[in-house]
Amino acid sequence: MRMILFFDLPMQTYLDRKEYTLFRKFLINDGFIMMQESVYCKLALNNSIVKAERTRLEAHKPPDGDVELLVITEKQFSQIDYIVGKKKAETEDSENRLIVL
Repeated sequence: MRMILFFDLPMQTYLDRKEYTLFRKFLINDGFIMMQESVYCKLALNNSIVKAERTRLEAHKPPDGDVELLVITEKQFSQIDYIVGKKKAETEDSENRLIVL
């Protein structure tokens, strides 16, 4: 499964920017990979990992803004169509269960 996290945080004040930076650093340190600006994804092996990650996200959520989590299967994730741009080389999208790089 893949967890895709979307967020839109306010950036008007110094405190807003600080909260944004802290949340973004938390995501990166927690293993999320940036797909686009304010869109991050992470691989989850089962539902218990998704539940644990949701709890961690709720503990580190910023006070304002929107944070949304979408969980999809690997098959759905591998069928992403790139209308403009290319697939990033650092991630491998495949329906196969074992990937040897």
